[in-house]
Amino acid sequence: MGGGGDRGIDAGILFDCLVVVAPVARGGFRRRHGSSVMSELLPFDLGAWIFICVYLLSLLIIGWAGYRARREETLKDFFLAGSGFGLIILVLTLYATQYSGNTLFGFTGQTYRIGYAWVMSVQFMTAIVICYLLFAPHLHQLAKQKGYVTPTDYLNDRFGSNALSVFATVIMVVVLSNFLLAQLMAMGRAMQGLSATHSDAAYSMGVTILALIMVIYGTLGGLRAVAWTDAIQGAILALGFGILLVLLFDQFGTLEQATERILAGSKETALKAAPPDAERNREWLSYVLLVGLGGALYPQAIQRIYAAKSAAVLRRSLAIMVFLPLTTTLVVVIAGVMAIAYLPGLPAAATDEVLTRILGTIQTGSLLGYWLVVVMFAAVLAAMMSTADSAMLSISSMLTKDLYARFLSPRGSERRLMRIGEWFSWVVIIVLVGLAVVLRDRASLVMLLDRKFDLLVQLVPAFMIGIHWRGLKAAPTLVGLVLGVATALVLAYGGLSFVEGGKVGGIHPGLIGLVVNATVACGGSWLVGRLRGT
Repeated sequence: MGGGGDRGIDAGILFDCLVVVAPVARGGFRRRHGSSVMSELLPFDLGAWIFICVYLLSLLIIGWAGYRARREETLKDFFLAGSGFGLIILVLTLYATQYSGNTLFGFTGQTYRIGYAWVMSVQFMTAIVICYLLFAPHLHQLAKQKGYVTPTDYLNDRFGSNALSVFATVIMVVVLSNFLLAQLMAMGRAMQGLSATHSDAAYSMGVTILALIMVIYGTLGGLRAVAWTDAIQGAILALGFGILLVLLFDQFGTLEQATERILAGSKETALKAAPPDAERNREWLSYVLLVGLGGALYPQAIQRIYAAKSAAVLRRSLAIMVFLPLTTTLVVVIAGVMAIAYLPGLPAAATDEVLTRILGTIQTGSLLGYWLVVVMFAAVLAAMMSTADSAMLSISSMLTKDLYARFLSPRGSERRLMRIGEWFSWVVIIVLVGLAVVLRDRASLVMLLDRKFDLLVQLVPAFMIGIHWRGLKAAPTLVGLVLGVATALVLAYGGLSFVEGGKVGGIHPGLIGLVVNATVACGGSWLVGRLRGT
């Protein structure tokens, strides 16, 4: 997850963290087991590598199972898994997609920087689920009635405007492409950390091999295979969070003790346990609104709303999801608090390595600690792959149905379009893998990810207002969308003196753009309605 200008929630911050995850494990393992290390390129022991390889192999097997489970050669079956998901699969695929490697590393680092105030992350992750309730039940009903496959299908049906549909599609594809690129680069960095002398080769191999595995199971089984792999990835991620929480308390003691140490530290450290000031409160509210609204409008999340087997399954899934931030986001906030108390004084450049340093402290103490590092490494891979595969499939579906089929092959058969969708997945991955390799040492180029919620939130009027108010018109909605995006980007990148840290007085540019957007869309629609006498 990410927003505003904060490095703490940009996928790009994972890069430096992941580089040192494996060496931490390597150092502790060598201290205990000496020469049993397999080789310089394989610092984990044989058992650890068997665990990781079995996990990766299982994804390919599931992809094949998804291929065998196909019921028809249609876009709906490929991109929405046919009749849809039951409760368990829907919850796990939403969970694996919503919680990524950013949650593990980025949120811990941000907690270390600002302290208890980052508990706002629990609120904004919960807000995503609440914002689903603003439109998801009605959207699911429409999707089942009218056969929606992509988010743009709803926009086409609701507004009937090619310009609005294309512009919204471009926004979603750009956001997801940058997001997918960052995840691929982070995968490469994860593998790069396993080599001390062949890091460039390890990076390139990591990006290529993990992306290849992902695109194979994704194109074999479509969303069905992606959701099934998400179930495994979500289980590994949940296991990682659970083990981390137990070992945090075992290693460091209670949260009360950690807080007492923070308050007894330097003035700067003690402030991290102090109540937030007015600007922090505004930032808190800004995060809750921006991430809550924007996160609910991720294209892959919308397609999972379509893919729910029934409205009852969707409602029960959301009822479960609303509690998951307490078992995930809150855990990494606790990890960050423990780091403030017991690993004080880290330089700014090292704050995003907080979780790695905690793992290093834990893993040197016992064999269980070592295996925690192995599980957490697998959990990081799982988190990144579960996010990346969903983004890949969603991009493919929009390129195929909303652009190619709509403008280049309107009479193409479902079977042919499904094959085109599979090829789009391969093309997208090949292009982005190439970019990930080329941009290996220029991570700042993916900092556009900081803006993904600023862009996604501009879709709020079209989806969340338009689905309830029939008076919302296409032309004002398009104009509002264009102005909202322009406002957010100018504030973010315009070098304006009153914009600090990517925000205006603690408020994200995307929310200011949304105010402009919604005012134009709703006010213009009301005015058009008055002029037409409707």
